[in-house]
Amino acid sequence: MANGRTPREIKQIRNEILVALKMVYPAAMQAEQVLRSLLAVFPSLEFDHLKRDLHYLAEKGYLARVVADTESDARLTPCRRRWFRLTTQGIEVADHCITDPALDEGT
Repeated sequence: MANGRTPREIKQIRNEILVALKMVYPAAMQAEQVLRSLLAVFPSLEFDHLKRDLHYLAEKGYLARVVADTESDARLTPCRRRWFRLTTQGIEVADHCITDPALDEGT
């Protein structure tokens, strides 16, 4: 278990993040909005876990951080207010056109 979550749960949450962002593609969502949309499915999800998953998916190239024009310094924006959108590679993973073993819930 990683931080109180099973590997299967981590994969499910990461896949649901991709699905939530796919629904608004090519627009972006704030991290707080992503959290609220996932709480219906994962009521015990904590923001710290979501933050780790968003960072992981961004490092994999599936998400991109979008800096709003209203942000004077992107580094100072609280994580809950940061905007994220899917990349083209993220769309392909969300649509299951390409597979990623780290997100495959069957393993």
